[in-house]
Amino acid sequence: MSDAEAGRGGAVAAPLARRPGWRHASLRVGALLVTVVVGLALLSYVWTPHPPTELDIPHKLQGPSASHWLGTDSLGRDIVSLLIVGSRVSIAVGLIAVGIGILFGVVLGLLAAVKRGWVEEVVMRLADFTFAFPALLSAIMLTAIYGPGLVTSIVAIGIFNIPVFARITRASALVVRSREFVTAARALGKGEWRITIEHVLPNIAAILIVQATIQFALAILAEAALSYLGLGTQPPTPSWGRMLNEAQQQLFQAPQLAVYPGIAIALTVLGLNLLGDGLRDRFDPRLRGSR
Repeated sequence: MSDAEAGRGGAVAAPLARRPGWRHASLRVGALLVTVVVGLALLSYVWTPHPPTELDIPHKLQGPSASHWLGTDSLGRDIVSLLIVGSRVSIAVGLIAVGIGILFGVVLGLLAAVKRGWVEEVVMRLADFTFAFPALLSAIMLTAIYGPGLVTSIVAIGIFNIPVFARITRASALVVRSREFVTAARALGKGEWRITIEHVLPNIAAILIVQATIQFALAILAEAALSYLGLGTQPPTPSWGRMLNEAQQQLFQAPQLAVYPGIAIALTVLGLNLLGDGLRDRFDPRLRGSR
């Protein structure tokens, strides 16, 4: 191989090495953090160091030891076990709440993009109306009717996600529907809904996936906030938000009780945000050369 050919080969290899994707730092770190949290959530179904609801009052507020790796809380419960089981609640809330948002939001967004006119106006005004009731306010109203609980949190967060996905689906679908290949599909006699399913939806799927990771992180934060306020997960089910609520009573005596669930929430949200950022760079070719 000549020096010129080697130079050209090196020039080609260098951009490939810097190409985003799984080599992108944020995508790797985000995927790792999310995998760890999901792995812990799955692990909690088969194993925890101690039963998470087991009380051991004589050994409360102990420091880290061979038996209790991060110590115990004010009721003698093992902190590691509480964190592991708490990850299960956060992941479940995120999955179901985001699933509700995607299921209803995408359908409404596509309906608005296809029908236009008064249908689009009604859908968008409903979305604006729903935005006036954030997850916390919706949870308060639902709690007043049905009482506090995990289901109340999931429904409140899910309802808030619907207009988010409806808006982004409509905007993205309108852009795709103006492209040449959609015009060509119409010329071939395909109906509007067939075009939407076969051509529009696959082309906006990447945007929806990235948005789902962002809403997943927001759902975890919302669940933690609702549990902290006593509107979400109820005793004896462990939850990171409830751990923060209970820790405030021993904030000066045992501040680590608030630090551990706070770190768990922060790392999970960070992982989802990094994952979303990495997926955005991977799916958007315009951003591939900018990093």
